[in-house]
Amino acid sequence: MNLQTNYMGLTLKNPIIVGASGLTSDLESIKELEVNGAAAIVIKSLFQEEIQLENLKFDEYLNRYNDLHAEMLNHYPNIRHAGAKEHLYWVKQVKQTVDIPVIASINAIDEHTWIDYAKALEETGVDGLELNFYNIPKDAQLTGEDIEEKQVQILKKVKESVKIPVSVKLSPYYTNITDFLKRLDDAKVDGVVLFNRLFQPDIDVENEVEVKSFTLSNESDNRLPLIWTALLSDQLKTDISSSTGIMTSEDVVKMLLTGAASVQIVSTLYKNKIEYLNTIIKGIENWMKSKNYNSIKSFKGKLSKKNMKDPWAFERVQYIKMLYSKEEIFEINR
Repeated sequence: MNLQTNYMGLTLKNPIIVGASGLTSDLESIKELEVNGAAAIVIKSLFQEEIQLENLKFDEYLNRYNDLHAEMLNHYPNIRHAGAKEHLYWVKQVKQTVDIPVIASINAIDEHTWIDYAKALEETGVDGLELNFYNIPKDAQLTGEDIEEKQVQILKKVKESVKIPVSVKLSPYYTNITDFLKRLDDAKVDGVVLFNRLFQPDIDVENEVEVKSFTLSNESDNRLPLIWTALLSDQLKTDISSSTGIMTSEDVVKMLLTGAASVQIVSTLYKNKIEYLNTIIKGIENWMKSKNYNSIKSFKGKLSKKNMKDPWAFERVQYIKMLYSKEEIFEINR
């Protein structure tokens, strides 16, 4: 079976990309991902906020004895935090170690930092960039339109600054995601990832403190990217990579049928180990063989909205009571 596909201008040997995570932050696990069939990897994100925090801690450490004596100016020599240099050095190592495409991930705050990071990462030799667009609108004076326009402008300026392909990874929390994606499309984005799985803290009610909380995806989570991939794949010129809750070969096939060019997986590898990549790939091949498909192209988008027998199927999600009786719902969830 020919599993080759194209995503953001890159030719991939199969549609499975391993998303930015702890799995792509360690050189040994990255080698293991390549050996087990990953078509590409997205390096764990370069976070501006993380570097800013490290810089503050570093300055605090260096200056903690400055007021020990009245005559003392400083205790340590005048040295500065390395900033993003450590991450850049490591990304360059990864690129030199593996043969599959390496996509760098950026999560910045300031417009100039998006551009600076993009340029610096391009110099490491990576094959593409993934911009993580996410905003918590804490300012009541800031409108949704303001946020979206700023993100579109960031994409345009990054695209102007680098020659390698640039994709955008989105959260599902846009008022009109179709409009926003069309604006990214018009800005010549090379790919979009639907959707990002976001960190959401929890509360320990016994100790009355905030706690870190991380929950892996499950199969039911893939319904959201499934719906939007089906609705948008015919409307966008750019490639879609479906993400969140893609756990099995069947889940991958579903996304391809609705028009995805590729998928991003993470949680299933944490749950089933990296070797499970082989099982997913073989599952796709076996399904294609059973259907007499010899390439991804021969069935990609077959069940997008345009090609569905019932073109309204993916727009009827709020009418479950009309589709099923109470007894049927009980039976489905038994």
